[in-house]
Amino acid sequence: MDRKVRVRFAPSPTGPLHIGGVRTALYNYLFAKQNGGDLIFRIEDTDSSRFVPGAEQYIIEAFEWLGIKFDEGVSYGGEYGPYRQSERREIYKKYVDQLLDEGKAYYAFDTPEELDAKRAEIENFQYDAKTRGMMRNSLSLPKTEVDRLLSEGAQYVVRFKIEPGRDVHVDDIIRGDVSINSSILDDKVLFKSADQLPTYHLANIVDDHLMEVSHVIRGEEWLPSAPLHVLLYEAFGWTESMPRFAHLPLLLKPVGNGKLSKRDGDKLGFPVFPLEWHDPKSGEVSSGYREKGYLPEAVVNFLALLGWNPGNDQEIMSMEEMIKLFNLSKCSKNGARFDYVKGIWFNHQYLLQRPAELWVPEFDKLLRENGIEATPEKEAKVVDLMKLKVIEYTDNQGNKKKRNISFVSDLWPLTKFFFVAPDKYDKEDKFVRKNWKEETWAEMDELAGVLSAVDNFTVDEIKDMVEAWVEAKGCKPWNAWRVCLVGTGQGPDMYELAACLGKEETLRRMDNALAALK
Repeated sequence: MDRKVRVRFAPSPTGPLHIGGVRTALYNYLFAKQNGGDLIFRIEDTDSSRFVPGAEQYIIEAFEWLGIKFDEGVSYGGEYGPYRQSERREIYKKYVDQLLDEGKAYYAFDTPEELDAKRAEIENFQYDAKTRGMMRNSLSLPKTEVDRLLSEGAQYVVRFKIEPGRDVHVDDIIRGDVSINSSILDDKVLFKSADQLPTYHLANIVDDHLMEVSHVIRGEEWLPSAPLHVLLYEAFGWTESMPRFAHLPLLLKPVGNGKLSKRDGDKLGFPVFPLEWHDPKSGEVSSGYREKGYLPEAVVNFLALLGWNPGNDQEIMSMEEMIKLFNLSKCSKNGARFDYVKGIWFNHQYLLQRPAELWVPEFDKLLRENGIEATPEKEAKVVDLMKLKVIEYTDNQGNKKKRNISFVSDLWPLTKFFFVAPDKYDKEDKFVRKNWKEETWAEMDELAGVLSAVDNFTVDEIKDMVEAWVEAKGCKPWNAWRVCLVGTGQGPDMYELAACLGKEETLRRMDNALAALK
């Protein structure tokens, strides 16, 4: 009978969650949901020296924002807990003792200074079958000496005894059969007496076994440790419960070679963390996708396609569609370049799918930050009129570019005139100079009279009255009228603009323009 699918995401609370970790968690989530399985949230905090306050809560909050839901684990509960490795000390000690008793692991008493000296003496030194006899451990020391050191409380580590000369095979869903000879593996540290905690290598094997994890889906950077994990499963006699592995491709820099780093984001102006991060030690603030105005569903969609191809040309997908289409075997073996510009495009697409009313809370906050108060109805109308506009911006290299509105924050410079009347009419402005001629003042004065006679100030009523006057007058007032209402060449259709401003504000702006430009 097939095992129930159970996968896990197990970050360390050593800082903010990198966007590569988010993608790993997302792939685990999609795989679990597609197969009716469970996603476990585990905290790997065995390295107490690297613990950062607030990191664990940050990770939980990030996944809540993204909509990636765990079935059990830290803060979620479950019958396989505790889910923090620091709370499982006694569990691990039992398995360390089992390996020692069976001669599959050994005590090593080497001090950091002794290890450094050996590294200086032997180029590319690693602690293995060739060198362990030169070191101070329970394989090289007499038993009486070992017993004495242990009884006196000497610090030690427990190392896994790897036998050389064997091809170790890893069955990887993405990469197929991966074979590594055990001779190139070192005797990894599994346990440290200093803090009575296991290392990652032992703890995650024990946890995966006890929590009945069926598949381990993780980043490519963990592939070199996979043969060691296979050997540990064999050493414990757990080969029947060994999970299937899938090592995901790296996320690569947008430009150049190497994997994506925070430095790339700082240089090119995009976040590499889901939420803004305030470093408790340095005080440094790092930008986050949420605070930059990205929608969580856009971030999820963007990340899903970095290393996975659904097998069709579809790019915009809901979480439900991704769950249905996801297939680990269609993940790339090669690294995926982090195209942050494509991420902006995804946000644009998802923003456009939202009705204007859902833009209003963030737009209202933006307006209030600029000293503006408006009704939700007017704010929604402005969004509808301007959301398809193109903005001009300067990138981090100083280049002037254009793009579609992709964030609610893009709206302010494009919509300011809806809420703030022009306070000057600059005749040096190219648009004003071109469209305000000698005869324009009289035409605009006459147009103001036409507008004042419109009883129901709607788009259709304004259009009917103005176009009847235009036909009789034989003029083209549109650009000059825009000068009056906006002060320059911005804005939507003039009938839409006037109706949005309202009759009183439209006539007030026209009076101001006529006074200033007489």
